[in-house]
Parts: sequence; structure tokens; C-alpha cells
Amino acid sequence: MSIAIPRRCAEVAQEHLRAVGRAGHEGLALWIGRQDGPRFRVEETLIPQQRHVRTEDGVCVCIGPDELHRINVRLFRERLVLVGQIHSHPGRAYHSSTDDAFAVATTVGSISLVVPDFAVRPFALAEVAAYRLDARARWSALSKADLARLVTITD
Repeated sequence: MSIAIPRRCAEVAQEHLRAVGRAGHEGLALWIGRQDGPRFRVEETLIPQQRHVRTEDGVCVCIGPDELHRINVRLFRERLVLVGQIHSHPGRAYHSSTDDAFAVATTVGSISLVVPDFAVRPFALAEVAAYRLDARARWSALSKADLARLVTITD
């Protein structure tokens, strides 16, 4: 499988993450599109309604059940697939136990990218921590080389 993400879709996600990051919050964006054989083409960056949480333990972003339902209905009606999610962290990029447990993308093969430093820099695959959901429902880290083979940013 390969995933093609138009640069504009990556930039829309990064702009959202940066905007909420300026207020000290994590943000989340979703990539949706269609699969044609082994190739998946992202058609849109979906910014779900989200609640930003800050506690003494850190920050997180939450998507409510009504919004998850709305997204699933839209995907079903339009025959679209959620292939990945991208969210920000205030410091280094990694998949936390919260990220593992409360992912929005839950289909085997989905990707989850984590952008460091509240997305203050332009989007670059080289800067993200990347994970892929395996058949055991575990998020497995992708090396930079594996990510480069799997994901292409297109113009």
C-alpha cells in the first residue's frame, strides 16, 4: 500500500495544528480519501470539532461522540475512507499511551503522525513521529525509511 497526500492537505493540517498550538493546545486533523488497489489518495484534510484540554499532567485533544458519529456517517455516505490522523505535541513527537488508546483512525493500516513543537515549522515528513496500526490493533513505529516508502507528499 502507498498513501499519496497532496501538499495542500498536509499544509491545511499543519496550519490547524499551529493555530491551536499558539494557544498552548494540541490539535488533530484527519486525512480522508479513496483507495484504488494498493494506492490510497488523500482527497481532503478534515478538521473535526475538537475540545482542547490542559491539565497539570499535560495537554490533549478530544473528539466527542456526536462528532465521531457525524464523521462516520459522512464517510459512509460519500464512500470515503479515513486513512490517517495527524496531531501535535508541545515538545518532542511520539505516540503516547493516550494516543494509542483514543485514536480516531482505527482501521488496520491507518497511519498516525505526531508533529513536534505545536507545528511551529512547515510540514515535513522528516520531523514527524510516524505509526501504523497493525493487525493486532497496536500502533507500530515506522522508521523514516518505511515512512518515505509508504507516504508521498504530492504537488
